[in-house]
Amino acid sequence: MRFVHETLPQRVVFAPGGAPAAVAAEVAGLKATRVMLIAGPGEAALAGRVGADLPVAVRHGEVVMHVPADVADRARKAATEGAVDALVCVGGGSTTGLAKAVALTTGLPIVAVPTTYAGSEATNVWGLTEGEVKTTGVDPRVLPRSVVYDATLMLGLPVEMSVASGLNALAHCVDAMWGPRADPIDRALAQEGVRGLALGLPAVAADPTGLEGREQTLYGAYLAAVAFASAGSGMHHKICHVLGGMFNLPHAQTHAVVLPHVLAFNAPAAPEAERRIAEGFGSRTAVEGLAALREALAAPRALRDYGMPEDGILRAVAPVLDAVPADNPTPVTEENLTALLRAAWEGSDPA
Repeated sequence: MRFVHETLPQRVVFAPGGAPAAVAAEVAGLKATRVMLIAGPGEAALAGRVGADLPVAVRHGEVVMHVPADVADRARKAATEGAVDALVCVGGGSTTGLAKAVALTTGLPIVAVPTTYAGSEATNVWGLTEGEVKTTGVDPRVLPRSVVYDATLMLGLPVEMSVASGLNALAHCVDAMWGPRADPIDRALAQEGVRGLALGLPAVAADPTGLEGREQTLYGAYLAAVAFASAGSGMHHKICHVLGGMFNLPHAQTHAVVLPHVLAFNAPAAPEAERRIAEGFGSRTAVEGLAALREALAAPRALRDYGMPEDGILRAVAPVLDAVPADNPTPVTEENLTALLRAAWEGSDPA
């Protein structure tokens, strides 16, 4: 067995019910005295509680899905004009993504406080959108120095969004099985991530205010993100990034819809990954395990339900073909990719 695995340097604090004190401790550890607190309007009140004990110099609330370049520029300007020395972001993937965009050009350290299961907080991946093109990259400057996970912050996340966000996390596990840098450690982490998410998400759906399901889902989502950060973006994420940028589709729901189609597409050509995913679900096959979970959760089914036009299927084929890694388990052609995108657009059963 020969491989190279890189573990990203990051402090991770699980503090159910204790986010304000935990975040203050992390900021103090950075010796920061002028914090930029980033949170969208929907998380402003939550961020106010989390940041109550912080030396906040700038509060920034312009958070937009897929991080448009002009939005990132305004946030960078606010950070510079406020002479801040640390960033604290409270919110989902778009909020974390904006903090990363600021850190990319300023080098400011980030303390991330997630309120969804997006996983961006545990990766060194950034993304920016200009026009219809979403560009992603990897840079150590954007990896948050610390992450504070507080499952009580997720209790207000609606079940529908919890499901979509949790399936987005599950997509990290699946892509980590065959991403361009995937290794045995990534696969072990991803398998445990599948198990945690498969246990946690039904519990969240059954009891949205119950802490145990939220904590289990958060645990699985963290493992998924760590595995994905090491393995790199596979076919699934390349498709979703292209579609999200071209058609401004909601991030989590797009991942939730596309995932079963990519799994069915790649699983026959990746038997070890398929076995691990199935074991994580406790099912006979990976495809059956995901299908049963999606059925139990009433998961999103069709891209057309989220605003993708039908002519977008053919428009997306060429940029996706350009983006998919060359070593994808199943060779990707114009024909089979078109069929996959159509099935995802229609909400057909994956083939």
